[in-house]
Amino acid sequence: MEKNWKDLAVPEDIPHGDMPGDKICIGEEHVRKARTIYPRLREIMEEAQGRRTVITVCGGSGVGKSEIASVLAWFLNREGIGAYVMSGDNYPRRIPRDNDLERVRVYRQNGLYGLVDHDLMTSEAGRILRQLWAEDRDAAAEAAEEYPWLAVYQRSGRRALTGYLGTPQETNFDEVTEILARFHQGENSIYLKRMGRETTELWYDKVDFSGTRALILEWTHGNSDFLEGVDIPILLNSTPAETLAHRRARNRDGKTDSAFTTMVLEIEQKKLEAQAHKAKIILSKQGDLMTYQEYRRLMANE
Repeated sequence: MEKNWKDLAVPEDIPHGDMPGDKICIGEEHVRKARTIYPRLREIMEEAQGRRTVITVCGGSGVGKSEIASVLAWFLNREGIGAYVMSGDNYPRRIPRDNDLERVRVYRQNGLYGLVDHDLMTSEAGRILRQLWAEDRDAAAEAAEEYPWLAVYQRSGRRALTGYLGTPQETNFDEVTEILARFHQGENSIYLKRMGRETTELWYDKVDFSGTRALILEWTHGNSDFLEGVDIPILLNSTPAETLAHRRARNRDGKTDSAFTTMVLEIEQKKLEAQAHKAKIILSKQGDLMTYQEYRRLMANE
């Protein structure tokens, strides 16, 4: 390992992930966290004895995956270990706008099924729901306090949304798994997907991996049970409240304050917690390395 890597000044314009249009703003906190992760990452990589390694940087939306992955790749490249940062956000089955709409459809359609199953689908309930939909309040807890039957709708919708988010219904995990397998097998030219926010913004680039030993996949779902071929999962911990605050700062979408967005973040957090036992490196939100046992204690007190 380069002896003076801790003292290296990280330029603002270092290469970053391959998600078109993604806004990467590397700050002191990202660099500090990457410096904490890096020595442990290198220790684990040494066990690979020069073989190609797939690293994932996962965590909740807005936790700093893109930025920290970029700094880690820069450190590796400085040491002569070729590294490439790949964004998993290029691999949903729908463009972001359409996927957002599909998430809402899954939630609302199955919420309606719940009302029907419990014989609560009255004309008055329909009228109120249409109003709540227009106000984007049908996932709000306070709305269920005002209309008790809405709790049935919300439970049914949330259950279905949990079965959609981060699953093969939403994301093409098979395609990502195939890319990781081809990288491990030593292929030097691999086509990688690019996805913007419009239906016309979809293409593939042929990427040269001939000098690349480390493929860093930055992705919320980088530790998913649906994904195969990961050697070193790195989990960046955060709470839904912290994630929401960061999304507001980035203005990542137009409805960051909605109860529905909060629900999505909570579901994602529970899935991250369920997968955390597989992580080889876990970093707290304060930037400290944690064991899995320490992580469990921390999350139990959140």
